[in-house]
Amino acid sequence: MVREYWAQKHLPPLESGDRLTRPEFERRYAAAPHIKKAELIEGIVYVASPLRHEQHGKPHSRVITWLGVYQSLTPGVDLSVEPTVRLDLDNEPQPDVVLFIEPDAGGQTRLSRDGYIEGSPELIVEIAASSVAIDTGSKKQVYRRNGVLEYVIWQSYENKIEWFCLIDGDYRLLSPSADGIIRSGVFPGLWLAVEALLNNQMVRVLEVVQAGLKSPEHDAFVQQLKK
Repeated sequence: MVREYWAQKHLPPLESGDRLTRPEFERRYAAAPHIKKAELIEGIVYVASPLRHEQHGKPHSRVITWLGVYQSLTPGVDLSVEPTVRLDLDNEPQPDVVLFIEPDAGGQTRLSRDGYIEGSPELIVEIAASSVAIDTGSKKQVYRRNGVLEYVIWQSYENKIEWFCLIDGDYRLLSPSADGIIRSGVFPGLWLAVEALLNNQMVRVLEVVQAGLKSPEHDAFVQQLKK
């Protein structure tokens, strides 16, 4: 016990740019409670900068509101905010939001004994402000390679949303239909009024997702998850 305490106390600090194994990253992260968010992407550590309200906090809250309504009415689907996700030996991101099918319902992930998500959530959302180069670059490739089926990037400075779907091993951009709505191919009934979300018209966002929740395809999806 004394030896373990000494070892924890004398670990090097966790800093952006460090090249670490995942176990070493987890040890240093656990020993640095003052760090609120750090990620391991392709073996490189990224410690998050303080988050601004307009560029990150507000968009984040809108996404959680939208996905929270869907999750609450879709048994067998779970939602998590900034969870640590163990993808592979070199990658342990902490996405802004993940939506995933529960393991007992046939999802791709599982929960480890110590409570972390292991495997690839079906859908990940990142709010990209200061992190835009990572979110659209190396992190996107990591998610694609590990089989994250849908990846949504909200670039807050540009105020645009890109929704990618994994098809034949590559991410393809989903475009809104004529009515301005993107419809998830992985989560039936998960509909997004893109412009409404970007312009903080949350009444419209919630009307659209509620319409999706009343669709026949959502009903069929719920029945499938129950099997």
